[in-house]
Amino acid sequence: MWRAPGRVNLIGEHTDYNDGFVAPIALPLGITARVTATTDGAVHARSVGVEPARFDLAGLAPGTVEGWAAYVAGVVWALAERGHDITGADIDLDGDVPHGAGLSSSAALECVVAIALDDVFGLGLTRDELIAVARRAENDYVGLPNGVLDQSASLLCRAGHVLLLDTRSGERRHVPFDLAAAGLALLVIDTRAPHRLVDGEYAARRRDCEAAAAELGMTALRDVVDLVAALAALTDERLRHRVRHVVTENARVLEVMGILDGGGDLRAIGPVLIASHMSLRDDYEVSSPELDLAVSAALGAGAHGARMTGGGFGGSAIALVDAASADDVTAAVTAGFAAAGFGPPSVFAAVAADGAHRVEV
Repeated sequence: MWRAPGRVNLIGEHTDYNDGFVAPIALPLGITARVTATTDGAVHARSVGVEPARFDLAGLAPGTVEGWAAYVAGVVWALAERGHDITGADIDLDGDVPHGAGLSSSAALECVVAIALDDVFGLGLTRDELIAVARRAENDYVGLPNGVLDQSASLLCRAGHVLLLDTRSGERRHVPFDLAAAGLALLVIDTRAPHRLVDGEYAARRRDCEAAAAELGMTALRDVVDLVAALAALTDERLRHRVRHVVTENARVLEVMGILDGGGDLRAIGPVLIASHMSLRDDYEVSSPELDLAVSAALGAGAHGARMTGGGFGGSAIALVDAASADDVTAAVTAGFAAAGFGPPSVFAAVAADGAHRVEV
């Protein structure tokens, strides 16, 4: 059996497709797969709570499989595109990472299928190659133009660490992240508001960034050195907002890593999280009423910092809190949602977990 985790991003949102820096942790929540090789030229995929799927390997191409099984088919297709012979498979899936919460359940699904097929068929792929397979499944088969963050987090993270990843060079560093020793906790607030990215908003933000980089004569917004000059050179106010978010968010990732490396008070991360949320809300415009309420209620109850996490437009927020006040913050957020007429959120503590791995049973 194999397992791949979901993730939250401590800091560094919407910077990965701009060749920027990201800093995720893997969650204890994830997806497990039991995979058996077959020779019938088909994949039989089953998952709890959804209709089982079957698709033939012959003629497999983007658009031939839809729904949840497209993520499975995309991985098989991406492997075949790389020349790997998958003769067929029975795949049984289960998991506890909530779908639509912005916690990368789709990447966990892709990664657990990729690592399991690699193992079962003896493909010998490296983690970087598995990341490329899973990302191609999502980009080119499913059709979501995301960056490399989610698949990298699911395959590379380590327990007790934040993964600092340079998405341009691929350089990575595992930075110790022991909140419990500092008397702190990181709460994940799943707003349970629908998290929809394939409807075009995510792609629109990416197009904005590409248009801004082109107008500035740069490969990506990572290359902006003088933010003031870059903003002055742009003619579209919307693009100015997008650029300001990406450039300042990259700086915030490095600021948080400096705090972690420096061994100081981890509560200093809090204001950086708040600044990130304000930028995502106002400059990148990817927040939602539920996410804004989750952040404001957590801060009002004493959280040191809070921000939305993930692609936005619903999904989850995170809050850095004193461990002793976690219940109080949870209660305040829940009460705030009830007062606003929203459904109850799900709140749990995030503990940095290991990336995808084989589970002995």
